[in-house]
Amino acid sequence: MPAVQEKDVIRAIRKVPEPESGKDLISLGRVKELSLGDGDVSFRILVDPERPLSETVIKTIKSEVEAVEGVEKVTIALQQKPGAAGGPLKKPSPAQPVPGVKRILAVASGKGGVGKSTVAVNLALALSAEGHRVGLLDADIYGPSVPTMMGLQGAQPQVTTDKKIRPIPKYGIDLMSLGFLVDEETPTIWRGPMVHSAVTQFLREVVWNDLDWLVVDLPPGTGDAHLTLTQGVPLDGAVIVTTPQEIAGIDARKGLKMFDKVGARVVGIVENMGTFVCPDCGSEHPIFGEGGGRAIAERHSVPFLGTIPLHPAVTPSGDEGEPIVHAQPDSPIAERFRDIARRVLRQLG
Repeated sequence: MPAVQEKDVIRAIRKVPEPESGKDLISLGRVKELSLGDGDVSFRILVDPERPLSETVIKTIKSEVEAVEGVEKVTIALQQKPGAAGGPLKKPSPAQPVPGVKRILAVASGKGGVGKSTVAVNLALALSAEGHRVGLLDADIYGPSVPTMMGLQGAQPQVTTDKKIRPIPKYGIDLMSLGFLVDEETPTIWRGPMVHSAVTQFLREVVWNDLDWLVVDLPPGTGDAHLTLTQGVPLDGAVIVTTPQEIAGIDARKGLKMFDKVGARVVGIVENMGTFVCPDCGSEHPIFGEGGGRAIAERHSVPFLGTIPLHPAVTPSGDEGEPIVHAQPDSPIAERFRDIARRVLRQLG
């Protein structure tokens, strides 16, 4: 199949005029982040809530692009124009880059228990396997699990002469977690300002060394840690983790809206525990429902990054401190995590 040509995609988008002005969205500068790869085309359209584009216009644009030679899938995300009424919240101050870090990717979930940290850890290892220098920040202040999942219980980071904290290396990536600084059985009972201070310290006072990616494992929900990250640093994107269940989907949608409000890009949805893999025959069964993650992605016009099944080898590997991507790099589950990592890299260029 021939490769998709950017000029052909642009020509297809230009065929559909914006009803009010009669001009196409390319000329109006409202098409952003056009990305092509392996038959997939994705881009964002800036919309004004006071003059929204109709569903018919969006569908027509999608149909025109789908008709381009070589195109197999089209993903269109809608983003409110900066400064529009009801648009993204203004940041209180300019976001400052994190020293030693090129790009930051958040992993979030609307609720706990969906395997967010499992996805974050294995996604970080998968990005590393793709040849990138990666760090993993466990910003789940109330339930830091990275030390256990990476086999570093009881480890303590070194402190430099100028009071900076050195991350702890393991399996080729650099790690930092509150779990390295407090006893694992000591509950974290903190108010918002303390959470803000801890996340800021992890971002500003850790010696991150020439990282291509810093993956941040956020707490469940939409709270202080999320605001500190999205308002304090230039966040390149966020991955939302959910499960097929409807209740998880409701909370995932809240997470999507939160990132939209603060003007942060959602790279896509990962559905964890999508099926159960039978340990005897290897067949997959949708015991928690089916298609929930993909439905959320389609409803909100964000990419669906993939499904991770509930596999007997995944949980024990994390509990034993050797995540599946490192423990069984050639397994089908590890390959799914690497495929998700490749999709994230394509989305973010």
